[in-house]
Amino acid sequence: MRQDADPGLFGPRSVTWQLHGDPVMWIAGVRALWLQALHPVAVRGVMINSSFRDDPWGRLMRTASFVGTLSYGTTEAAEAAGARVRRIHRLLGVDDPELLLWVHCAEVDSYLSVARRSGLPLTDAQADRYLDEHRVSARLVGLDPETVPGSVAELARYFEGVLPRLAAGPDARTVEDFLRRPPVKPVLVPAREVIWRRVTALAYDTLPPYAHALYGRPAPADGTVDQRLTATANLLRCIPDRVRWRLPPRHILRAMDRLGPDSRPDPYAHLDE
Repeated sequence: MRQDADPGLFGPRSVTWQLHGDPVMWIAGVRALWLQALHPVAVRGVMINSSFRDDPWGRLMRTASFVGTLSYGTTEAAEAAGARVRRIHRLLGVDDPELLLWVHCAEVDSYLSVARRSGLPLTDAQADRYLDEHRVSARLVGLDPETVPGSVAELARYFEGVLPRLAAGPDARTVEDFLRRPPVKPVLVPAREVIWRRVTALAYDTLPPYAHALYGRPAPADGTVDQRLTATANLLRCIPDRVRWRLPPRHILRAMDRLGPDSRPDPYAHLDE
């Protein structure tokens, strides 16, 4: 790695750097949306104050770009992205720490859970390290890092405490409708039916049992879901990295240009170190 280059918030030897480059994160991101929609107050704020209804794809792409900037961008770029998000939260009145914490925890839980269940070689210590790393990203959206779960055990206690406040209300059903049949151009309808429906259904199946109960459907067997998830993730991993990473906004390729070829994410190599 180039010694004079800025590694960003996490750097190439972080768990975050290795995990977020894997294509299974596409499924994890959809799972996060399923889970986040179950907090009635948080999802109401999204519906009222964001462009989700009018431009859902645009909002999802902006969220993905934000995560990519935090994961692989320079420190300056990550701090600037965080400042923009905090400013928007203040202007829209959605900067309640309780709601921000829910969104954060649902997101990191989804990334970590799907990664582990898809076969990535994370130890318990690395899982704790991942959550501790993301106290940094929590700070950037306006949270006090000391209030954010930094281990698997702390995250489990958080979800146990927040569970009584969760429900699949009308706004959650709106998100569900979008996730199951998102609006697309007519030419993309076949792809939605063949590809997207399978991805979102699999993401839904990876939810915890309490989420299935709230949505009103029985939870599938864990073993069956894990097999399907691993098979799907391995299929996605057959797409060459540099092909996947060329998709806009090319965060990983830009990070490799900045730091050198040794910074290339490879969870199977580096998480076993």
